[in-house]
Amino acid sequence: MDKFPENFLWGTATSAMQIEGGYGSSRRGLNFNDMNTAGTRTSARMTSVVHADGTYEQYPMFSKDLPAGSKLVSIDGLYYPNREAIDFYHHYKEDIALFGELGLKVFRMSIMWSRLFPNGDEERPDEEGIAFYHSVFDELKKYDIEPLVTIWHSEDPVGLINSIGGWNSRKMIEHFDRYARTVLEEYKDDVRYWLTFNELNNGIMFLDWIKGSGDEKERAQTTFQQLHHKLIASAHTVKAAHEINKENKVGCMIAYAVNYPLTPAPEDNMKRIETAEWLNWYTADTQVKGRYPYFAEKIWNEHSVRLQMEENDLCELAQGKVDFFSFSYYSTSCVTAKEDYEVSGGNFTMGAKNPYLQYSEWGWAMDPSGLRYALNEIYGRYEIPCIVVENGLGAVDRIEEDGTIHDPYRIEYLREHIKAVKDAVNDGVDVFGYCSWGGIDEISAASGQMNKRYGFIHVDLDDEGNGSLKRRKKDSFDWYKKVIASNGEEL
Repeated sequence: MDKFPENFLWGTATSAMQIEGGYGSSRRGLNFNDMNTAGTRTSARMTSVVHADGTYEQYPMFSKDLPAGSKLVSIDGLYYPNREAIDFYHHYKEDIALFGELGLKVFRMSIMWSRLFPNGDEERPDEEGIAFYHSVFDELKKYDIEPLVTIWHSEDPVGLINSIGGWNSRKMIEHFDRYARTVLEEYKDDVRYWLTFNELNNGIMFLDWIKGSGDEKERAQTTFQQLHHKLIASAHTVKAAHEINKENKVGCMIAYAVNYPLTPAPEDNMKRIETAEWLNWYTADTQVKGRYPYFAEKIWNEHSVRLQMEENDLCELAQGKVDFFSFSYYSTSCVTAKEDYEVSGGNFTMGAKNPYLQYSEWGWAMDPSGLRYALNEIYGRYEIPCIVVENGLGAVDRIEEDGTIHDPYRIEYLREHIKAVKDAVNDGVDVFGYCSWGGIDEISAASGQMNKRYGFIHVDLDDEGNGSLKRRKKDSFDWYKKVIASNGEEL
């Protein structure tokens, strides 16, 4: 079948923390992302903290855990881009109307935990926050756009981070359970596709990023314990979703890492297998199969991890298996057992540079064939429906004198990746949707920038937070509109 399935879900993806804003003009609380400054292509975003002795510090985002007794704080005079983002909070009707014009079949979005529970530990949700998402879903219905809702997209309330240490504490599960059940019950008539946690394996990826920092063992213990708490919370959410509405479909969401062996050397291929276990399968197996994989104990032992579990944890994981597999895909890298190799960088992952691929301005390997490979590998392992929920190219866009924005580089990137999805469908993979990342320009999660743009819709906002927020369509808007209208036939 040389075509996409009927009713294929063509969409685009965003996260609340990167588009919503509205801090100060609504009752929402601060979340972790609101405490990070903007970075650049070469400098990291910085997290602001005050230590127990009263001293202030800024350190690169995700480079270390919040020390005991320390708290996230705001520092006067610094720019925290996520607090206002692109102000979807006040522009959602305009933005969704553009999504309707684009012809979207699905809109992947997230709900901001601190909008419903500003501090995170309230017994009852904030009614203003509840009403906002009802309005968003009402607008989506006007244009027959299916919402695909991520319940957690790195949006932990600062109140819970400062009071109990966030996911270091098992108490976090209780607070998340309350939040997730509220969302599932409140919007049970509006949403049928859910994701529990976004890129749940990211913490493991960050361990690779900090190699050589001297505290790998301590960070590994913390990372795997936090991940265990999230996996339990995810299982609870899947179970609750099925109880609340039998029509609900719940997926995992993995930042999928495709790694090739740098050379044909057997040890490089073994390195590829071990890297896939570490970065992809450890988390995904647990969510899809409902149990930790056979190699989990090997990983724990290699990193001196002593996982703290409660008696019923493994049973709860078994009861919370997801219905479908969703993932993000942007680029590939190479792995090798050798110590000396040329490094490539993109987002937070590092690997050996592939001499056969071109790289973006931000160091991401552009490799459409890797997406076909990923879909086949995922479906071959799990045989459950798949959906690509993030894929896109971050680039600097130029506004011409007549106001047009020509972005053929984005069209080319997406065209080739959509072809790869189509090839995977023809391979026999059950793929039911594709969401480009962004759709509309938003704050970059990794760098906090605006000039690293992904969208079909330009937003007038610069890296310092200046701009009119005016929305305008790029050339890629009309291209993707034709792709959707033709069900992927006109590329």
